[in-house]
Amino acid sequence: MKLLILTQYFPPEVGAPQNRLFELALRLKSVGVDVTVLTAFPNYPQMQIYKGYEGKNYMFEEMQGLKVHRASIYVSTDRSIIARLRNYFSFVRSSVKIGKKHLEDHYDFLMCESPPLFLGYSAMSLAKSKNAKLIFNVSDLWPESAEKLGVVNNKFLLKMAYNLEAKLYKRSALVTGQTQGICKNINSRFPSVKTYWLPNGVDLDFYDPSKIETANFRTSNNLKPDDFIVLYAGIIGIAQGLDVILKAAAQLIDKPAVKFVLLGNGPEKERLQQLKAQMQLTNVVFIEGVSKNEMRGVLKEVNVAVIPLRKLDLFLGAIPSKIFENLAMKIPVILGVDGEARELFVNQGKCALYVEPENKNDLASAVSKLYEDKALQKQLGEAGRAYVMQNFNRNTIAAGFYKRLQD
Repeated sequence: MKLLILTQYFPPEVGAPQNRLFELALRLKSVGVDVTVLTAFPNYPQMQIYKGYEGKNYMFEEMQGLKVHRASIYVSTDRSIIARLRNYFSFVRSSVKIGKKHLEDHYDFLMCESPPLFLGYSAMSLAKSKNAKLIFNVSDLWPESAEKLGVVNNKFLLKMAYNLEAKLYKRSALVTGQTQGICKNINSRFPSVKTYWLPNGVDLDFYDPSKIETANFRTSNNLKPDDFIVLYAGIIGIAQGLDVILKAAAQLIDKPAVKFVLLGNGPEKERLQQLKAQMQLTNVVFIEGVSKNEMRGVLKEVNVAVIPLRKLDLFLGAIPSKIFENLAMKIPVILGVDGEARELFVNQGKCALYVEPENKNDLASAVSKLYEDKALQKQLGEAGRAYVMQNFNRNTIAAGFYKRLQD
């Protein structure tokens, strides 16, 4: 079986789609699938081409036995919609060109990662030229999410995107959704489309707290050994609604041992740093993002993880990827996400505390509760690892997907 994975995002970039696709590709390769990856030169989230990849139009490399072809991409720190579209379409063009010139002539399947949705143009072209069945992997319901978040308001662009979305679903042999909610949404609009739930998961050996040493995270960031660290780690973006963390921190300013740490980068970071200064918050710390390896050591030293999203119906079917690593590391989770995530991790797994999205009082109350109750911290942590071990083991997920491809 030959599989081509087409994605704009891939390691050495750090992020949810990068890790998920890389881990899936490795596991499929281990059972005999011939996996090739066509991706862009690494640049995300800094929007700068990584050192060692600059000034090239094409590059081939091997990563743990995976064949990785890289095509050029336009990058800019400009956040305008025009710059974003240039970024997307530059890789659409280059991936078609490189795919037809440098890749093999035939693949059984072409799996395209979305978003960005526009990469679907490249996927349809390459699937046809390589005589491959198209698998469209939906990690986020675009353009619906972009429209509801106010990221895209142009009616012409939205109409074009919705038309492309429909065309891609209908041309795909299989549409995989990262959550059950995504699959249900697609089937409610396109009943004839074959969908398959391909959830995110976790490498339980890599994220094993019994095998991981601390990373001197507290010392290097002027945090005390007895500080109670509430961590948000990930993209500091619009969808996360991270203002709620600063507002909750303001309510707990009288508990100096409680420290809120926001680790990562993204378009909202500068604004939130300015808001911190305006609110004179001494219990909020911003830290640069770290590598996947370093992150394990960081997680070893924190007390609680907070995982929020904005209060939008759009996110009722969302499952933030960072929840899996935290649960595997036995970290109590405060979940500010309603819907599917709440049902899985609060109601079924009983390994997280639910707080209403964007509710500062709820968040402050949950942090206080865990700060004062060490037994509850331990209970949630133990339940978290057991739950992801049973339900979200990457090995099991990959094996199920491989069987689906065989069928």
